[in-house]
Amino acid sequence: MNKGQLIEAVQKKLGKDTTKAAADAALNAVIDCITKAVKKEPVQIIGFGTFSVVKRAARKGINPQTREPIKIKASKSVKFKPGAKLKAAI
Repeated sequence: MNKGQLIEAVQKKLGKDTTKAAADAALNAVIDCITKAVKKEPVQIIGFGTFSVVKRAARKGINPQTREPIKIKASKSVKFKPGAKLKAAI
């Protein structure tokens, strides 16, 4: 499912009175809020899961094309841990 399909699903779930533009705005608002909040603290949505920032240490790697060793910089990434209801639904 891509973002367009998700917008259509949200529109159908909210009912016939909801426009596609309103569903798009709602989805964008949720994504924006999660993005801003996860920078400061973990975002926990009960029953769905938790988004959190994880720090990756600098490490050595191998360039797959040349097989030469390379240095990979330290970075931050987002981790998602699914909640119990999401796990049960799968």
